Amino acid sequence: MLSHNKQDDIAQIRAIMERSTRFLSLSAWASLLAGVYALVGAWLAYKYIYFAPQVLYGHLQNNLFAPQVVPLLLIAGSVFVMAAATGIGLSWHKARKAGERLWTRSARRALANFVIPMMAGVVFIVVLYVRGYYGLIAASTLIFYGLALLNAGNFTFSDVRTLGMLQMFTGLLAAIFPSKGLLFWAMGFGLLHIVYGVLLHWKYERKHPAAK
Repeated sequence: MLSHNKQDDIAQIRAIMERSTRFLSLSAWASLLAGVYALVGAWLAYKYIYFAPQVLYGHLQNNLFAPQVVPLLLIAGSVFVMAAATGIGLSWHKARKAGERLWTRSARRALANFVIPMMAGVVFIVVLYVRGYYGLIAASTLIFYGLALLNAGNFTFSDVRTLGMLQMFTGLLAAIFPSKGLLFWAMGFGLLHIVYGVLLHWKYERKHPAAK
């Protein structure tokens, strides 16, 4: 059997190898707060859409760039900016606390593998909007976001891949029931992020801060 010192050495070597190939500075609180932002954004969008739906959709049919769409774009953009800023800030704080750099080779690889599917999704969603397939937009955001997480999960916590698959499944449900797109959007970007943040904190940051 290996001695206690040798076991510690092996554990340290394994931790070093994992940190060199995986981005482990993701913050559980960033995911949780992103979920909160998404729920608030979904509530604001719901109040706006169902306050005067005829006005909104009537203008959409006649003018793809109607001013009535601006509030929805502002809500979505604000949620994205706040979530991204929170994620970067808390991840930087976590890396600094651990005495590590945030912008590592593994971080660049994770980001690149996340951005590529997301950019494809942005183009696809713009095409859906121009073509008038508004009911599939919420589903498409969830599906492509799930694909991006699934892709990036190869270079960070393995649980990110699970979150990605759940996001894709939620997106497929949104495609099947397009009239409930906003509800599924809130479930995917809101509730799933909150649950994932809690689990990530419990599994890694609370009990095993150095684990994969």
